[in-house]
Amino acid sequence: VQLQASGGGLVQTGGSLRLSCTGSGRSLSIYNMAWFRQAPGKEREFVAAIRSGGGSTKYEDSVKGRFTISRDNAKNTVYLQMNNLKPDDTAVYYCAADSPPVAVYSALADGRFYDVWGQGTLVTVSS
Repeated sequence: VQLQASGGGLVQTGGSLRLSCTGSGRSLSIYNMAWFRQAPGKEREFVAAIRSGGGSTKYEDSVKGRFTISRDNAKNTVYLQMNNLKPDDTAVYYCAADSPPVAVYSALADGRFYDVWGQGTLVTVSS
């Protein structure tokens, strides 16, 4: 599978963006999917993940209540709805796929389990 991330841009503090990650070559429904981000000068960090069945999600603490990950299998796309954005959310956002999907819930946040990565989309939040 190949992943194409899109939807990044420049937004003011408090604004919203929706990122999309579209798969090609294979259905994303069989993968655990996740979003990670990397800010300038910082290491990559986990943002959110959704299980292959779609019923279970996991979020990094700083985005809980503001970000929502979802998937639309018919469109072969995973979304990250980001609300109430803050300057600290500024980063390149990457989507990733994990197959075979890891069963341990805590492992959803571990980038080492993800096999395929998209190219990244830049989100800039101005203060």
